Amino acid sequence: MVSVSSLLMIAFNALAGIAVPVCLAMYLVRKYKVKLSTILIGAGVFIVFALVLESIMHQIVLKGPSGPAIMGNTLWYALYGGLAAGVFEETGRFLAMKFLMKKEPSEVLPGIAYGVGHGGVEMFIIFGMTMVSNLAMALMINSGQVDSIVSQAPASSANLVQAQLDALQTTTAGTWLIGLWERISAIIIQLSLSVLVWAAVRKGNKWFWLFPAAILLHALVDASAVLLNKSVGMVPLELIITAEAVVAGAIALLVAKKMKE
Repeated sequence: MVSVSSLLMIAFNALAGIAVPVCLAMYLVRKYKVKLSTILIGAGVFIVFALVLESIMHQIVLKGPSGPAIMGNTLWYALYGGLAAGVFEETGRFLAMKFLMKKEPSEVLPGIAYGVGHGGVEMFIIFGMTMVSNLAMALMINSGQVDSIVSQAPASSANLVQAQLDALQTTTAGTWLIGLWERISAIIIQLSLSVLVWAAVRKGNKWFWLFPAAILLHALVDASAVLLNKSVGMVPLELIITAEAVVAGAIALLVAKKMKE
């Protein structure tokens, strides 16, 4: 059985995963009159570059001759995954801002709007929709349909489905809350990276270094999460990620201030 507290937390996460990006987008459109198309460009770039193109590369690399060596070494896997995410997402960000946002004014707001789309759709798909699925499975568990769920799964994935069901029953409400905490940190980082790349695109010249800096910062955040995942507890790990989000946010604020000047 899934406890009532866990059920409530999963439901809250599902609601937050959908409501946070939608509310952020609505706030920017209504309060600051940003273009909805700019937010949608950010969302589209994440889907194409992170979920499609990056996934294709992972299929090629990790299932190729070097795959076992990369996956068998935590450091290599962390560096590979971090750099892949950084290169694909920041390159997509750069290209979209360079060619699809030409008519946007050279101020900070369009970069933030793009970030809400990019980070918002990540939260919506990876977190919100996952929580909706978890909530549905948890309700089925509590209604006594565990055997039915496992029996309907393909034989090749029955063990995986059973493991997911077991995890749902043993995960505490506090652990689910940590998942939401991680997503808030992630969206702050995505907003910050969007400001850095936007400044690199619009200011160019001496500002261009912010683009490779965004790639490295993105890679650092993702790689550190993988490297520290098994060596520290969940709360210390999230504290580290939050600290990284604060640093990224502080850098973005400084860049935004310079852009205004």
